[in-house]
Amino acid sequence: MQNYQAPKDLLEGKVILVTGAGAGIGQAAAKTFAAHGATVILLGRTIKKLEDVYDEIEAAGYPQAAIYPMNLEGAVAKDYDDMAATIQKEFGRLDGILHNAALLGSLTPIEQYDPDEWLKLMQVNLNAPFMMTQALISLLRESEDASIIFTSSSVGRKGRAYWGAYAVSKFGVEGLMQTLSDELDDEHHNVRVNSINPGATRTNMRAHAYPAENPVHNPLPEDIMSTYLYLMGRDSAGTTGQAFDAQKK
Repeated sequence: MQNYQAPKDLLEGKVILVTGAGAGIGQAAAKTFAAHGATVILLGRTIKKLEDVYDEIEAAGYPQAAIYPMNLEGAVAKDYDDMAATIQKEFGRLDGILHNAALLGSLTPIEQYDPDEWLKLMQVNLNAPFMMTQALISLLRESEDASIIFTSSSVGRKGRAYWGAYAVSKFGVEGLMQTLSDELDDEHHNVRVNSINPGATRTNMRAHAYPAENPVHNPLPEDIMSTYLYLMGRDSAGTTGQAFDAQKK
């Protein structure tokens, strides 16, 4: 789907939540979804970054976004229930979630991995998407055509030395995606669930993971949005339980 050409009105009237929306791929996805007609709920921990994205969407004349600050590291089930209640009150439904927020953590052998850091990564990268999705599924069912996109990684499909908690959390994300997709894949449900591996992209996380790499050889987040649009929009109806790559291998 790397060459998918999205209609300009692909997401018109849709309400889409994007986590980690303040920078990188989340920021690009939020602006791209808004450019195709969506009302985007910007979720992140840094209000100033969310406000900057909000202002860019506003200045471009796209549908007015909403800001929902949240620190996923400390959030508990009640926080997600409160989020669901707020979205229900403000919008009445939810048409999509892009689970994008994640921590990289240390690139360290398992033998030496700090247990506290391990638990922190699992909380942000895996537990948070689980609790958030669980709280929001009833709202997604109110949509005629809903999509959940989990963000994966190549190291979440084949383990690689030193990638530690990040890799293991992404394996968990793939398992969550497959399990949830199988549960929702019947004639009574309208919620599809897939994952995207963004690939090497010019982000701060990539720079931290590969400090010796020349970033100009990697595409900008804005350049890999075709697959995100395809999976969030109506043209992917019926596609569920699949692991996608945003770039050609």
